[in-house]
Amino acid sequence: MPGERILIVDDNATNLKLVAYLMKANGYTVETALDAESAILAIRDNHPDVILMDIQLPGIDGLELTRRLKADPATRDIVIVAVTAYAMKGDQAKALAAGCDDYITKPIDTRALPEIIAQHLAKREVVS
Repeated sequence: MPGERILIVDDNATNLKLVAYLMKANGYTVETALDAESAILAIRDNHPDVILMDIQLPGIDGLELTRRLKADPATRDIVIVAVTAYAMKGDQAKALAAGCDDYITKPIDTRALPEIIAQHLAKREVVS
């Protein structure tokens, strides 16, 4: 749903730029963060509808940040999609157990990602 707010959290500047460009091209309002601390500030300032969360971040990793966000009543409604290079057996289960709503591996399918986000936003609106 164009206009919805997306926060992209990734410590790789190239990945961040690519995904931000893709999301903006699909009509989303985009903010970015290079680490968990920056993400927390961005979430407080502008409650996003979706977070695209890299798992491997410096300091607090993406799974721990997801656990914290899902445990907090103020942020548990945010859709969190793990976007990661981790594609080993069990990695998806770890991400979902931490509270991620979905799991996407890198390299990102640029056609599928906007559709996946739209599906999650549509589900959220039905529940609301």
